Amino acid sequence: MNSIQVNSLPLKDVIRDIAEVFDIPYSENCGEYLLQLPPSVGEGSIRGINFEGGLGLLQYDCLFNEDLEIHFVVNNVHPLKFLYTVSGILHHRFENEDDLHEIKQYQNAIVASSKQNGHVLRFKAGETIKVNSLEIDREKFQTKMECDINSLDEELEQLFKDITASGSFYYNGNYSLNISGILDEMTGFAAENFMRKLFLEGMAYQILTHQILQYQDDRMDEGSRTLLRSSELKQIHHISNLIENNISQIPTVENLAREAGLNINKLQEGFKKLYGSTVNNYVQKKRLDTAYSLLIQTDLSISEIVNAIGLSSKSYFSKIFKEKYDISPSHFRKKHQNK
Repeated sequence: MNSIQVNSLPLKDVIRDIAEVFDIPYSENCGEYLLQLPPSVGEGSIRGINFEGGLGLLQYDCLFNEDLEIHFVVNNVHPLKFLYTVSGILHHRFENEDDLHEIKQYQNAIVASSKQNGHVLRFKAGETIKVNSLEIDREKFQTKMECDINSLDEELEQLFKDITASGSFYYNGNYSLNISGILDEMTGFAAENFMRKLFLEGMAYQILTHQILQYQDDRMDEGSRTLLRSSELKQIHHISNLIENNISQIPTVENLAREAGLNINKLQEGFKKLYGSTVNNYVQKKRLDTAYSLLIQTDLSISEIVNAIGLSSKSYFSKIFKEKYDISPSHFRKKHQNK
């Protein structure tokens, strides 16, 4: 395994040190430092940029030919790190500890080392790993954001105010759908120079805002959590497919939530995010879509169609069908047959 040491602050030194180890050039554009990995090392890039007030951003998009450990060292307090794995699996450990933390795709970690102990990031060979790391110099950040920090959850307030790194801190979770959307925006932003720096700084603060909300949500009881995580999208898609494939016998919302392994709040939030409606409204839409097709493509009676889409009242079906299509089911079928 390759092992390299780099300074952890400022971020331009991180890029410079990595470039020196691999004997490759790096570039600077409006305060953002960039190096491209050569074929002898792997593929991809590493970017770093510091903003005013102690906030910085490191972006790894790398595939290494050999396993690599990056040791962040500095004769001072190390920055507070917020790590977000977009793809692949990142491993982290504290310099003075042997425990290896696994940060999988769609997961994030908040890490703070104690005293002058550094961080170690491990990248596995042959695997594309995309990670965004918010880096916070707590002393500078506190000077700028003291009023805001005072309003935080007690544990987070202490973490941000621990400018002497009196103790280590590690938190791991699945990042929210809101954070996922911001990370996607950052990846897709094409402008350069001043516009890019301004954009990245704004996105970094947005991530930090949503991270605080997510941390508070994680501390709530399981049944009270509302923020949907990117890792939970599969469960939402599973439920939407279940609804479409079982239109005649759709379980209750409570049973759908149980099937998804989510609480009802999260299930509803997922449907609002993905489909712009509540679960019940989604179910009604799918029932009406199915009825629309059955009226055109089959000779089933209205009563048989009502039963096929899981309703028990013919009059209720006629009511909701007319509300959506502005015509009764029987007139709709007649109109279609005449055409």
